Amino acid sequence: MRLARPVVLLVALVLAPGLPWGGGPVGLSAQDRLLEVEDLFGVAEVGAPAVRPDGAWIAYTVSTTSLHEGASETRIWMSAADGSEHLPMTRSGSSAGSPAWSPDGRWLTFTAARDGGATQVWGLDTRGGEARPLTEVEQGVRSYAWSPDATRLLLEIRDPEEDSSWIFEEGEADAGESEEAPPEPWVVDRLQFKRDGIGYLTGTRRTHLYLLELESGELRQLTTGRWDEGDAVWSPDGTRVAFVSNRTEDPDANQNTDLWVVRADLEEPTSDPLRVTAHRGSERSPAWSPDGRTLAYVATTDVEAIWYATNHLAIAAADGSQAHAAPRLLTRELDRNVRSPRWSDDGGWIWFGLEDGGMDHLARLRPDGSGLERPVRGPQSAFGFDWSGGTFALQSNTLDRPAEIYVAPELADGASTDAAEGYAHPDDLRRVTEHNDAFLASVRESETRTIRFASEDGTPIEGFVTFPPDYDPDAAEPSRLPVLLRIHGGPVSQYRHRWSFDHQLFAAHGYLVVYVNPRGSSGYGQAFSEAIFADWGTKDFQDVMAAVDHVVERGWGDEDRLGVGGWSYGGILTNYVITQTDRFDAAITGASEVLYIANYGHDHYQYWWEAELGLPWEGDNRETWERISPFNRAHLVTTPTLIMGGEDDWNVPIHNSEQLYQVLRRVGTPTQLVVYPGQSHGLREPAYQKDRLLRYLDWYDRWVLGEQDPAGTGGEREPSDRTSGTGPGAGR
Repeated sequence: MRLARPVVLLVALVLAPGLPWGGGPVGLSAQDRLLEVEDLFGVAEVGAPAVRPDGAWIAYTVSTTSLHEGASETRIWMSAADGSEHLPMTRSGSSAGSPAWSPDGRWLTFTAARDGGATQVWGLDTRGGEARPLTEVEQGVRSYAWSPDATRLLLEIRDPEEDSSWIFEEGEADAGESEEAPPEPWVVDRLQFKRDGIGYLTGTRRTHLYLLELESGELRQLTTGRWDEGDAVWSPDGTRVAFVSNRTEDPDANQNTDLWVVRADLEEPTSDPLRVTAHRGSERSPAWSPDGRTLAYVATTDVEAIWYATNHLAIAAADGSQAHAAPRLLTRELDRNVRSPRWSDDGGWIWFGLEDGGMDHLARLRPDGSGLERPVRGPQSAFGFDWSGGTFALQSNTLDRPAEIYVAPELADGASTDAAEGYAHPDDLRRVTEHNDAFLASVRESETRTIRFASEDGTPIEGFVTFPPDYDPDAAEPSRLPVLLRIHGGPVSQYRHRWSFDHQLFAAHGYLVVYVNPRGSSGYGQAFSEAIFADWGTKDFQDVMAAVDHVVERGWGDEDRLGVGGWSYGGILTNYVITQTDRFDAAITGASEVLYIANYGHDHYQYWWEAELGLPWEGDNRETWERISPFNRAHLVTTPTLIMGGEDDWNVPIHNSEQLYQVLRRVGTPTQLVVYPGQSHGLREPAYQKDRLLRYLDWYDRWVLGEQDPAGTGGEREPSDRTSGTGPGAGR
């Protein structure tokens, strides 16, 4: 439920000896074939760039997943800025992340946990030699940043594990038949007491800031207290550190983070840093101006709107003189979410990521809020960016290509170029990496187009449709295809201009794949997103149904062959769909929920439930909880529904899926419950990732295409072994 964006788990980079790029499944040469489930493990996920100070090299991550090894792996690569050379910098067999260059260009650093140890900062000397650890912190390092003079590392470190061995009397732990001590009990006293993927939140361990003097090895603690600190960044002169912290009486009861500043020369840690902002709401992602006087940051000021609120770009005086003044928002009129601010080298611009519709642009404006420009815009999702030494690099995704690293030659130091020209399309940029070229050359890709239409009440809706290979949507009388309506998670998220393996796979099997951004989505302004506040399954239901009507009216979709599905909020909205209409022949609801009151005090959303629906025992709040719960109409569902989830999901606990399954099984609706052992909200086990896709295809083929099992077992057949990509529906 409510992910920032849908979970996308990608895959395997198969390295041939002497070749820098990945390919498709081992042993397959480039050929004109349809996409297969196993191809999930042949796509590389390329991370954000980090440019060396001289601008000659770009470091980044490449994440892959191996079905054979049953594990994922992230390695550090670097490419010459001109694209002439590409080198893996970390070894295979262990993961690494957070690449960064020392300001003097001597070190390429990264984080890694090797040989069973905790995560440390490692360094590769560019003059040669093996990587070596630069930190030796027993409990590990959460993040790091180089000082401007390259002599120190700023570290975020969580407090050491608490020793509770005193609880057991000597010999008591060995009582009974087991020779091993039983696990210690979880003792909880926090309001926010659990988190998916982490477990119960116990004790008083906090994350604080430290400085490591590289020459002497001295580790000094800068902050202390009962609060967590993060998002730490150096001032340009290296004398101060800005960071983010929620230092309210009970941080679990609100999202009120502020910006703070601490001196870097402290000999003893402080619990009383300089306060820079003091507003209700969330301030984060601080960035120093080149003169060290101002901090740009991301601010969310509409507290009552919770995650439906728009994130704005703001600035504040770094000396704290404006801490209690109203926040100075630079993008209030823009009404679009921003992220990752950074000042140009000359201080004349503030750069930031800008979400707009299904696109993600790189934008900039003047520090007084004037002159908004979008030097990188158009049909793409441009995310991580960095510049140095005359090289401006970015990571960009498109509908027809997974993310790669690009260079924008005319941007240089963030202050140059005529933004009226800019880069209106990824093809205008210079592509540096080719990690997915060999894979894409080995399969027949499906075309994806943007669609726009009006919902039932006239609200404009935008989305995408992916056609099977060789299908001609512009034909005078196009053939009608079976339709799969796929719904994104969130609800405050969106489908973007990004290549989607799942959608390409469905299209390769003959389906018309429709995926849109209904109300509640994040890229269309706060009113659009907030339209479903405490009213899920109404306007967003109308919007996704209008999408189906649109593709049918265009002559692409077959009204009599419809499937629907999604994961997280995509599964939740699927539940609303099948409890309000019987138009669909099949549904797949993954990691969803149906009876919301059963989640109160059990999932990890205590703050958001209370902010949106209210305390269930106060006033008429319980009526709202029940009104929007699909469980109360689940007995009316006639759509054959496959229900899936992770056994250890505390985001959307599996009991939600069990409740829906019990209702459907009891009333005789064809259904099946699939629970993945040991998995949380996102499936990490490669074999389960493959299994899920196989079950998706089998369920849709059986019920949408009419290939029901002759025994009429209602979905008890095991998924078929799809390896050829030529199954029912392929090529339509």
